[in-house]
Amino acid sequence: MRLQVAAHENDFGASLTGIQLSDLNQEQVQSVREAWLQYQVIYFPQQPLSHEELQHFTSHFGSFGVEPYVKAMDGYQNILEVRRNPDEQIPPFGASWHSDWSFQASPPSATILHAKVVPPLGGDTHYADGIRAYETLDPSLRNEIEDMWAIHSARRPYSHEGFETTGGRGRSMTILPSDSAWETQAHPIVRTHPESGRKVLWVNPVYTIGIRDMADDEAELVLQKLFSHCLTDQFVYKHKWQKDMLIMWDNRSVQHCAQGGYDGHLRVMHRTTLAGDPPH
Repeated sequence: MRLQVAAHENDFGASLTGIQLSDLNQEQVQSVREAWLQYQVIYFPQQPLSHEELQHFTSHFGSFGVEPYVKAMDGYQNILEVRRNPDEQIPPFGASWHSDWSFQASPPSATILHAKVVPPLGGDTHYADGIRAYETLDPSLRNEIEDMWAIHSARRPYSHEGFETTGGRGRSMTILPSDSAWETQAHPIVRTHPESGRKVLWVNPVYTIGIRDMADDEAELVLQKLFSHCLTDQFVYKHKWQKDMLIMWDNRSVQHCAQGGYDGHLRVMHRTTLAGDPPH
């Protein structure tokens, strides 16, 4: 079988067909990896996978990431079930723009999501390109932030207070709030992708809470300006799901946001992450 790639506008996002993810050879693994690095968000239609096959596919690309604050599937410690039942009244899990676990010292390099149950309407996922966002920044703002470090924290969704505020008790997923969510981690606002060498605007509205050595009100102004820029439509790919589709994105340069619009319908995804390196 031969890999076929259909790239999206600006080479952000691509559909990959012609291979079977449950039975990859080393040449195919390398081709998938190259496509992932080039297009940042890649997806594979019509890929029915068991839990074991999903884990095996993930393991081709590195070690599993550490998944805090959410209970894994019974018997599968590396798989999270991202589930929203028909009767849930709160926003979907991941419904605000974020980069997965950016509050960790070494956030995931990749997130992999496999569609098990897709509602008949809504439930899209939107992705934003941090590389093009950086490249198109106003030069004066780019120079201003070049050496700044942002403060990241899990407190908004995963502290006990955040869990209550965001309606965590109303989820079908088991969220595990903790006082550790108040801890902070500093990362450069502009990170360099460790494999492509390209620079990335790397802040997100959920986990980025401030800027090191800057007053809160001043930092908020800078961050809101950056959020507004990197989430404009020109950098966003809006993905529509199909059952058994698998998507893999580069968490080092992409942020994402789960969409609603399917109240009254079940949606189930299975998720793995790949371990990453400290941003620099």
